[in-house]
Amino acid sequence: MTFDEVVTILRAAGCVWAEDEARLLLESGPDLPHLLERRAGGEPLELVLGWAEFRGLRVKVTPGVFVPRRRTEFLAGQAISAAAGQVVVELCCGTAAISVAVQHETEPAQLHVSDIDPAATALAAVNLDGTAHLYTGDLFDPLPRTLRDRVGVLVANVPYVPTADIPFLPAESRLHEPDVTVDGGDDGLTLFRRLVTGATSWLAPGGRVMSEVSARQAPLAQQIVAGQGLRAEMREDEDRGAVVVIGVRDPGT
Repeated sequence: MTFDEVVTILRAAGCVWAEDEARLLLESGPDLPHLLERRAGGEPLELVLGWAEFRGLRVKVTPGVFVPRRRTEFLAGQAISAAAGQVVVELCCGTAAISVAVQHETEPAQLHVSDIDPAATALAAVNLDGTAHLYTGDLFDPLPRTLRDRVGVLVANVPYVPTADIPFLPAESRLHEPDVTVDGGDDGLTLFRRLVTGATSWLAPGGRVMSEVSARQAPLAQQIVAGQGLRAEMREDEDRGAVVVIGVRDPGT
C-alpha cells in the first residue's frame, strides 16, 4: 500500500493530520492493513501504534489506560524544573509519562509512582523499567508513611473534566478511555481537592504539589490551594492550551 493510498483512507475517515499519521503507520511494519483499519475506525492513533510521544520520548500505551496528552508535557516540565535531588511522587500516574520524563531529564533523589488502576501501574512498571517505587491504590493510601513531610514534588494529572461535559468530549476519548480517567465530578475539581487536601501532610518544607486544570477552573483551584495554607501559583502555556496550578508549602513550616 502506497503513502498516497494510506493518506486517502485516513482523510476519508476524518483524520486531520493524515500525512503525519500515514508516515507513522507505514513505519509500523507488515500489520499496516490491520492498523489502518483500526485507525480509520476511530481508534486513537496512539493505541493503534502502541506508543505516545511525550517530551520527545515514546511511552508505551495500552487500551484502558489514559493516553498522555501533549499539553501535559507542560505539567511534566514544571515537575522537572523542581525535581533535581528531591523525593518525587506522581499520583494518578496512568502510563507514568510524567515520571518517565522526570527520570530522563533530571535526577530525583527518589521516585514514587501510584495509580488506583492495577492496569495503569502494570504499564507504568514497563515504562519505568524498575527505576521507581510503584504502588496501586487510591491517591495517598498506598504510599509508605515514611514519605510524610519528605516529598519535594507531588505531581498528579488528576481527572478534571466536569461530569456534565463528558458527553461532549472528542469521540477518541469518550469511546476509548474509561470515564474514571477523565471525570472530575460536578465542577471538575473533586480529585483536585482531595489531592491538595492530602498533600499538606506529605510535602516537605518548600515542597510543591501541582496538577493540570482548565483555564476556567484555575481561579477556584488557586482558592482551594490557598485554603490549605499553601502558596498558590499558576503557570500557563498558551501554545499548548495548558494550565498548571501549584501549591507550595512554606519553607519555614
